[in-house]
Amino acid sequence: MRIVLARAGTGVASRRARFWVETIALVCGIACALALVFAALGAVAGTAAGEAESGQRESPSAARLQIFEGMITDTRCGAKHSAAIGKAAADCTRACVHGGGQFALVDGDSLYLIDGDPLLLKKAAGQRVRVNGTLNRKTISVASVN
Repeated sequence: MRIVLARAGTGVASRRARFWVETIALVCGIACALALVFAALGAVAGTAAGEAESGQRESPSAARLQIFEGMITDTRCGAKHSAAIGKAAADCTRACVHGGGQFALVDGDSLYLIDGDPLLLKKAAGQRVRVNGTLNRKTISVASVN
């Protein structure tokens, strides 16, 4: 008899334990599903906000002109032109741009790409100048060079 009573008591306790384990597993599953839904919604909202910002381009006249001071150089050499080739900084800059490099402005440790009139930039190559223009990330759209 005792064995039967012990089994009956163990069955009730194991059913209660099983109920709580199943309840906790269900709640954890729901929590994980909700976390995935919120993450997906956040990703979609972030992407939509990025597309909205990139779609709003300012016109060049509405952009704020800034003054940058530095040396007109190229993206290949930067501020350090090779003395081994025997050319001045201006000639080296022109040669590197002709070979596929881009004009750049070096201001201390900063290097900005320059988008502007190539003839004007070739004249100012290798010289310290003041550039008036608008900055978009690391590219300066040149309005004038002094």
